[in-house]
Amino acid sequence: MERKTEKVLGYDVDLTTLSGAVDYIMGKIMNKEGMQIVTINPEIIQLASKNSTYSRILRHADFVIPDGSGIKLALKLKGIEQEQIPGIDLALEVIRSCSEMKYSIALIGAKEEILQTTAKRLKNEFRGINICYMRNGYFMPDKEEEIIYALKEAEPDFVLVAMGIPKQEIFINKCKNVINNAAFIGVGGSFDVWAGAVQRAPEFFRIMGCEWLFRTFKQPERLKRIYNTLPVFLIRAIIDSIRTNSIFRKRGKND
Repeated sequence: MERKTEKVLGYDVDLTTLSGAVDYIMGKIMNKEGMQIVTINPEIIQLASKNSTYSRILRHADFVIPDGSGIKLALKLKGIEQEQIPGIDLALEVIRSCSEMKYSIALIGAKEEILQTTAKRLKNEFRGINICYMRNGYFMPDKEEEIIYALKEAEPDFVLVAMGIPKQEIFINKCKNVINNAAFIGVGGSFDVWAGAVQRAPEFFRIMGCEWLFRTFKQPERLKRIYNTLPVFLIRAIIDSIRTNSIFRKRGKND
């Protein structure tokens, strides 16, 4: 599958479906082509605007999934209808395919008890799953090199890192410099959901693209973070769409 992308505030976002994304990732895994998958949302973009290291990592990511209703809206402002692809759903579908095709996976992140429960539940859910490496996310920076080389020794095909943004993407980027034949994805709080420690939004909220709203109901402390992120992102997205449309109108007149 050839990548088709559109820029959202300067960052390439892949235009695809959930099944298309799974097929693309599995193709890379089968060919032992290393990749970094980013599940992008407005908070990530706003954070990257203030962090040059994080911004560079996003710009060089190999596959950028439109996770977050704000990204879907930003693309719609440009006249592009794109489905929202939750990273948690994408990760599960790739795990399913890896289990069926006997590819190994690694789990890094969360607290030890959450990590162990996640592994247990995944083993119950996916027959034939091969978890070749596990490590909780509570380690000091001076342990990173040791962990990365232990991960390399385990030879995983698909690595899930649940350490939150931007830490997980920065850690993945370091791993890629040493392990160039595995697919990596940052999955935020997915281990907490899979372990049953955090309730995921009911299907209605997911269908409506309002999973973020349910999480805010459950965790009111998120409200300040959303208030500081979403309005600014939407204003920037509207301005960007107007600017982009103006450029195309000028080109049309010149042609």
